[in-house]
Amino acid sequence: MKKGQIYEGIVTEIEFPNKGMISYREEDREYRVTVKGVLPGQKVSFALRKKHGDRCEGHLMEVFEHSSMEDRKEVCPHADVCGGCFYQRVSAEKQREIKEQMLKKIMDGAIKTPYEFEPLISSPIKTAYRNKMEFSFGDEYKDGPLALGMHKKGSFYDIVTVTDCQIVNEDYRKILIKTLDFFKKSGLTYYHKLRHIGYLRHLVVRRSIKTGEILVNLVTSSAYPADEMEGKQTETEMLQSYCDLLLEDADGYSGKMTGILHTVNDSLADVVQSDRTDILYGKDYITEEILGLQFKISAFSFFQTNSLGAEVLYGKAREYIGDTKDQVVFDLYSGTGTIAQMLAKVAKEVIGVEIVEEAVEAAKENAALNQLNNCRFIAGDVLKVLDDIPEKPDFIVLDPPRDGIHPKALEKIIRYGVKNLVYISCKPTSLARDLLVLQERGYRVEKVCGVDQFPMTTHVETVVLLSKGEVDSKKIRVEFSLEDMD
Repeated sequence: MKKGQIYEGIVTEIEFPNKGMISYREEDREYRVTVKGVLPGQKVSFALRKKHGDRCEGHLMEVFEHSSMEDRKEVCPHADVCGGCFYQRVSAEKQREIKEQMLKKIMDGAIKTPYEFEPLISSPIKTAYRNKMEFSFGDEYKDGPLALGMHKKGSFYDIVTVTDCQIVNEDYRKILIKTLDFFKKSGLTYYHKLRHIGYLRHLVVRRSIKTGEILVNLVTSSAYPADEMEGKQTETEMLQSYCDLLLEDADGYSGKMTGILHTVNDSLADVVQSDRTDILYGKDYITEEILGLQFKISAFSFFQTNSLGAEVLYGKAREYIGDTKDQVVFDLYSGTGTIAQMLAKVAKEVIGVEIVEEAVEAAKENAALNQLNNCRFIAGDVLKVLDDIPEKPDFIVLDPPRDGIHPKALEKIIRYGVKNLVYISCKPTSLARDLLVLQERGYRVEKVCGVDQFPMTTHVETVVLLSKGEVDSKKIRVEFSLEDMD
């Protein structure tokens, strides 16, 4: 096999999240090729990108024959070009089976003592479940007309206009269409990521599932070309016209438009961040309800993107946490404090630690909104903040970012020696790595449950209950490589 050449093969198995394995035989030599974005049983062509002896990596070129797992037609017309929803042709029940099997395989490889693996829980809704979307401005091909939507599958530059995206409410699609039509007529250009010129960057829409409140945030650079605009229209005039358009026919939304923002972002990176944010209309937040608690969500707050799925996830976490009466609970990597506030009603005190200052401020506001006075939120890195907290926890909840917990922070957490802790993870391979360390240091995995927060995508959330027990660390070997972190 030679790099750059095109080959064909049948996918025999997949590993999390969507890495397929193909056996290819050439001149009495067997090669094992990893190709992303495939399903078992598919016959595909791939371009060979890397070769390390008998282990190779290929880039998917075309699917010639579909898998038996693809048991339905796509629910979205953008399925073949948008890379967002991998399981478009797979039924909800089959998706649950696939994710459950992959998660169990990862957990079985990391957990060295008997444990209870509970059936994966599905999201209560399978479409229109997202409460936030970040759409990008660009073009579908070089020098093509203005587009607004998601990145094309396998491309860093090309944008697919997703006017019929099925994982969001119809209000998102109406706002996207209005926005795209407005800026096509305006003549404003999108921000070119390589040349760092242009104006239009992102459109961020949030919509509460429970209240129906809508928040729109137009993200641009500061390079508004006033001299090039027809009639020398100022930026303020243009933004007011855009607001008026979104507010036209307000009854046409199933929800209620409660805020329109304009964010200026001159960062060279292709991320949504704020150098300055102005309120063009209404307020700068929406309100969502989770398990009977109210949460104010601002433009840049982290919040679980599937509100109804979050209720299932946090409900399972609360079940694992159990009775916390008269206990001090640490909620580490606490975000906007959802878990902390969920536990505050049944705990002596809850202390949340989160590195994002805006999230901490939102957590404080939300605790006040819910009339909870036994929550305390601290802004800072868990690794550093733990040294400054005088209280000792009786229980610890961990909900770290995708890459898991910093090894030194994990050591500090382990030293508290709490009898039980709950770990919530959005990346099973990072979780598996941390579980190996926790087991080495005397913790035993009691229960594991996956929650499908993101139907049609490859992602899965996991909740784990651990207890302090006697474990022979010599029997537990840490064998995860960097490749497992992909």
